[in-house]
Amino acid sequence: MRELFVTDAPAATILVRIMAGSVFLSEGIQKFLYPEDLAVGRFTKIGIPAPEIMGPFVGGCEAVFGALLIVGLLTRLAAIVLLIDISVAIVSTKIPVLLGRGFWGFSLMKLPRYGFWSMMHEARTDLSMWLGLLFLLIVGAGRWSFDAALMRGRARSQWPPASR
Repeated sequence: MRELFVTDAPAATILVRIMAGSVFLSEGIQKFLYPEDLAVGRFTKIGIPAPEIMGPFVGGCEAVFGALLIVGLLTRLAAIVLLIDISVAIVSTKIPVLLGRGFWGFSLMKLPRYGFWSMMHEARTDLSMWLGLLFLLIVGAGRWSFDAALMRGRARSQWPPASR
C-alpha cells in the first residue's frame, strides 16, 4: 500500500498531473452531458459491447480518476485505471484508422483519409495522455500532492518500510 504514495518526483510533476487529469475529468463529464455524441451513441457506433453500461461507467471512471490525478491522491492507481481506459480507446478507434478497416469487432470511423498519418493525427492526444500517465505511474504524484502529504504526515508511521 505504501508504494502507492511514495514519490521522489519533483514538484513540477504537478504540471503533468493537471494536464492529464483535466483532460480526463473534462472527457468524463462530457460523456454525461452529451451521451449520444461521446458515450452510448459513440460506443454503439464503434462496437463497444454493452454501450448503455460502458458509456456511463467509462465517463465515471474518467471523471473520478481524472480528479484524483489533479489533486494527486492515489495517483498511481488512477494512472493504471486511465492507462487501461486510453489503451482501449486507442485499440478501438485508432487501430481501425491505421488499418483502414474494422479491427477486433470495432467499427471504422468515417474520415477523409486512412493510414499511418491519419492515425497519428487522430491519436495525438491519446498518445500524449498515455505517455503522461505512464510517467505518473513510474514517478508518482510529486511533492505537491496529497500522496506526498500523506507520506509526510501521521500516516507514515502506520506503514512498514517499503520493500524495494
